[in-house]
Amino acid sequence: MNVNIQSVNFTVDQKLVDFIQKRLDKLENYYDRVVSADVYLKVENTSEKENKIVEVKVHVPGDEFMVKKQCKSFEEGVDTAADSLERVLLKRKEKMRAHI
Repeated sequence: MNVNIQSVNFTVDQKLVDFIQKRLDKLENYYDRVVSADVYLKVENTSEKENKIVEVKVHVPGDEFMVKKQCKSFEEGVDTAADSLERVLLKRKEKMRAHI
């Protein structure tokens, strides 16, 4: 799957890029028609610990799904966003099966 990663106001290290790619590749186990994913990483300038924002937009034929999570680390954010996307993609797969 093609994963585009964009970071706002900081540079992403290769370790995080590899983690995101590996985690989002697992989405294809739930729905095999995923075309691509766009990941936006942002850091908010606040005093709160949960200042990392992860937005993941997944493109499938005829639709796209968007999940936004705010966490203490980008890894945690990507993980929870991917969990949410897994549920959404499973629902989509069940809907597609119902129409066949």
